[in-house]
Amino acid sequence: MDSLFKMPPQKTSVRNKPKRTNIMRTIELKKELIAKFESGTRVSDLATQYNMAKSTISTILKKKEAIKAADVAKGVKTLTSRRHYPMEDVEKLLLQWVTERQARGEKVSEPIICERARQLYSDLTRDSPGDSPDDFKASRGWFENFKKRSGIRYVVRKKDTLRADKEGAKKFVEGFQAFVRSEGFLPQQVFNCDETGLFWKKMPKRTYLTREEKSLPGHKPMKDRLTLLLCANASGDCKVKPLLVYHSGTPRAFKKNNVQKSKLSVMWRSNPKALVTRQFFTEWFQEVFAPSVAEYLTEKNLPLKALLVLDASLAQPTGLGEDWSSDHDFVAVRFLPPNTSPLLQPMDQQLISNFKKLYTKALFQRCFEVTMETNLTLREFWKDHFNILHCLTVLEKAWQQVTKRTVQSSWRKLWPASTMPRFFEAFEPDPALETDVVDEIVSLGKFMGLEVDSDDVEELVEEHTLVLSNDHLQDIQQQDIPEDASSSGEDAGWNDNIPTAEIKELLGYWAKTQSLVAKWHPSVTVVKKNINLFDGNVVEHFRAILKSRKRQAALDSICSKEEANCESSGNSGELQASISGVKRGRKDCTLEGNLGQVFTEEDTPSAE
Repeated sequence: MDSLFKMPPQKTSVRNKPKRTNIMRTIELKKELIAKFESGTRVSDLATQYNMAKSTISTILKKKEAIKAADVAKGVKTLTSRRHYPMEDVEKLLLQWVTERQARGEKVSEPIICERARQLYSDLTRDSPGDSPDDFKASRGWFENFKKRSGIRYVVRKKDTLRADKEGAKKFVEGFQAFVRSEGFLPQQVFNCDETGLFWKKMPKRTYLTREEKSLPGHKPMKDRLTLLLCANASGDCKVKPLLVYHSGTPRAFKKNNVQKSKLSVMWRSNPKALVTRQFFTEWFQEVFAPSVAEYLTEKNLPLKALLVLDASLAQPTGLGEDWSSDHDFVAVRFLPPNTSPLLQPMDQQLISNFKKLYTKALFQRCFEVTMETNLTLREFWKDHFNILHCLTVLEKAWQQVTKRTVQSSWRKLWPASTMPRFFEAFEPDPALETDVVDEIVSLGKFMGLEVDSDDVEELVEEHTLVLSNDHLQDIQQQDIPEDASSSGEDAGWNDNIPTAEIKELLGYWAKTQSLVAKWHPSVTVVKKNINLFDGNVVEHFRAILKSRKRQAALDSICSKEEANCESSGNSGELQASISGVKRGRKDCTLEGNLGQVFTEEDTPSAE
């Protein structure tokens, strides 16, 4: 009987058998793996490098065409037809928005991100049949998945962020005022600077110029953006030369007029996304701010010491002073706490907003004066006779028109004692603080036949501030190499003597460096941000030189063939004239044969 109840022998388990895990690789990683395979890397080497089984790599390679064709948001790991297609675009634009907000030192909360996602979805599906803005709720589950796919960090999840900001701002104000009193700083010695975006060739939405541009294909100048760094002291009588960052190092208008950048009313710098970087800020501080402040304090017979109040953004990190020389140690720096800039930053207290209204007024005045004094229509002037060089003149005029009273009043929240009224300034008119500026803009617009009112002007100024519109996000996302990107440095040019072989070697080393850093660095976000920054500001210069030389080689090859053909037929003179015409950039001068194919649309000069 006992044998009937004996337990069957148990299966022996294999000790230390590794547990099988299902690791999902991102589409981005798979594309990188496929690219290396196609460049000649063996499957076995890829398996070692990525710590993957050969069978896994083979499976990925079997689907390489579908993976290469996939246009998905960062972090997506699977290709599926179940995912609603507008969501891919929503998450791409949303990630760009979050990244730029964080780069500017602004923290974003979960409610803010979800609200922005709903706005993007509504905008992208507005004209899509079958899609409704109510289809996407931006739920908590979606947000958590979006964080995992995109790899974003440092998102504030508390809903009482604004209350915390006010408390932090209150503590900082108390500490700041005590510090200023103890150090004996005067309003003339305390400065604040901040950056702001500006669409330098933008008209109100309802004008016919804006409607026409929206309907035209290709480059849209009204989306052309620059970034300004504005700086002034608390007394309002020292406005420092601004820093301007543009996507082009040497625009055509500069070349045509032989502009010397050192003599401009701004410090001119450039990078592909027209953003202020730490390097640019340091150069501006050392070459413009410190010398200007020292000269100003000497003229005023004041002690050589100054205080610079900054927002702790990407361009002005806490350890910034380490880059400064001993000649600039008379400048002390105080950083505003995170999330307090809208509450305390003097430049954000209507000063930048008033400057932009004055810029719009000066812009309309120029349009009005030129069209009244010439036979040009407003459309002709705006399209062909207003370029970035004219913009600098308008910017200079607007910055000069910002009054002392405007600057002084901007410090009322951070340092009320500095804004005590002075008898000789009590009667000074300040049009920037009144509605007169807006009324003048409206009047000038109507004189020129534009449909514009005060609400349009206010909306235009707000659009300058909120530069990360959907269209602008899409422009950044699709941006490859901007026109004249080779001139991203101060004096970059095409006549470099670096051999082509060394450029190719440099680009090869850079590709290997990116791969190794991405493999071993623990933070994907930090790697992406800094690689993109170095790639755009430094490596892109050499890549553009190489691209230019390839184009020139193709041109020379075609010209040589055509020259040989023409010499045999006795038409060498006609050929030389055609080549000269092409090199001058004339669209109507082309060589017979394939010469016209050498120049793409982006290479052909057009009005700036």
